[in-house]
Amino acid sequence: MDWVQQAMERHSGPLLRYATGLTGNAETARDVVQETFLRLCRAERGRVEGHLAAWLYTVCRNLALDLHRKERHMAPWNETAAAAIPAATAPPSDAIERAESRSRADAWLDTLPKNQQEVIRLKFQDALSYAEISRVTGLSATNVGYLIHTGLKALRQRLAAAETAGQA
Repeated sequence: MDWVQQAMERHSGPLLRYATGLTGNAETARDVVQETFLRLCRAERGRVEGHLAAWLYTVCRNLALDLHRKERHMAPWNETAAAAIPAATAPPSDAIERAESRSRADAWLDTLPKNQQEVIRLKFQDALSYAEISRVTGLSATNVGYLIHTGLKALRQRLAAAETAGQA
């Protein structure tokens, strides 16, 4: 069970951020992540080794989507709950600037279609590869790349417009 403990230490924070984004609720996200790791405890190590991160994100996503189907609604990204999740800390001098930038980026990201939001978060918040994102979402790697490309292009256009308007 040492490998499960190591997986929990490495992936619990990122999974919690991901689940919070999917559920919109930090408490529900904790339940989803807990169930994800319970399923890992029951899984055969040989079946998940080599693709542990993708396996964890897939299980987490499926649990969150199942919950969504039961509740028949998915709340939007909850910035307050996501900010309360422990993450790597920046130097104190950068904290305010990073918080403002993150808030602006989250607001712009929230304007994208849900599928673009999800793949961009998996790529840049959770550092998953296109192949891992493909396994998690069930989309082809090509489609994942296209969604990331079009989403980033839209975000760059919004940034350019904001800079022109003096808002960035």
